[in-house]
Amino acid sequence: MSARLTELALLFLRLGATAFGGPAVHIAMMEEEVVRRRGWLTRDEFLDLLGATNLIPGPNSTELAIHIGRRRAGWPGLIVAGGCFILPATLIVLALAWAYARVGRLPAATGLLYGVKPVVIAVVAQALWGLSRTALKSPTLGIAGVAAIVLSAVGVHELAVLFGTGATIAVGRWATAWRAGASAACLASIGIPVGAGAGATGGAAFGLWPLFLFFLKVGAVLFGSGYVLLAFLRADLVARWGWLTEAQLIDAVAVGQVTPGPVFTTATFIGYVLGGVPGSLLATLGIFLPAFVFVAASAPFLPRLRRSPTAGAFLDGVNVASLALMAVVTWQLGRAALVDAPTVALALGSALLLLRYRVNSAWLVLAGALVGSLIRP
Repeated sequence: MSARLTELALLFLRLGATAFGGPAVHIAMMEEEVVRRRGWLTRDEFLDLLGATNLIPGPNSTELAIHIGRRRAGWPGLIVAGGCFILPATLIVLALAWAYARVGRLPAATGLLYGVKPVVIAVVAQALWGLSRTALKSPTLGIAGVAAIVLSAVGVHELAVLFGTGATIAVGRWATAWRAGASAACLASIGIPVGAGAGATGGAAFGLWPLFLFFLKVGAVLFGSGYVLLAFLRADLVARWGWLTEAQLIDAVAVGQVTPGPVFTTATFIGYVLGGVPGSLLATLGIFLPAFVFVAASAPFLPRLRRSPTAGAFLDGVNVASLALMAVVTWQLGRAALVDAPTVALALGSALLLLRYRVNSAWLVLAGALVGSLIRP
């Protein structure tokens, strides 16, 4: 067992320190390592675990690492694999946050972030485009996505948009199946986590405990890509509570893009900006803790859930609503990042390279930093 734990630790520490490019890249690297190179899982087993991560909230690639650890070395492996995948990015982001707090207002840092921000908008838009082609499986889901965009744009709470859309699609699928004589199969489906608590109330004063609870809530209810995190961050930390400015949020996203590992380590950066080292540690713990709990609790029941028509329909609706939140927040952040002709050119050029030539987003972010430093030295 100790040898397996050591193998897991070494593998996921390396992946956590080198896996640039977002969840899709993380997953591809994991498949290469644990299926093709090491043979720890068959391809079918790997795909089963990947499908399972889409049925629970949280960061998919991190949850996949946790699942692999559990399959390889039991409950200790669950903790070792997940923790080692998160640790390198957390330390890197913490160091960058420390530097940002001291030099973030200097001209050199201003120029760097001036170039990075439009690239970040392009990266998020590219992810939105790619995910939408998978998520919009039917005209009904397309209509639900448009409705979710409208609701989010007029200020309906993100959790209500997510779970309301998911529940609507699930009920529609159930009704269709019932009319077709398949109601028994639908009624047998169970286990959809739609009872998440309400968001924090407006006007909350900053404190370490509210900060931890906010990120714990986000980690416990956030379906879809890590980019959907932006919608939650902006709605509460910027618009409702005023703990962050728009510029600080964009900076946090930029740091999350330029570093390897989970995008959710954006929470580490924000925690440090708001509350120093204690804030960064509590924010990181809060946003990742639910992933460990959900994997541990749900793993024995996942095969049944994946076969459930109602569970699948709910997930379809939640994914579409997640894309709607991404679309709205991309528009809002774009207005803050695309401020002149050079930033618009950077965004359009980055989008072209991402969509047409599939250039790694990490290289584009670094290039944007270089261009920004040259334009605004």
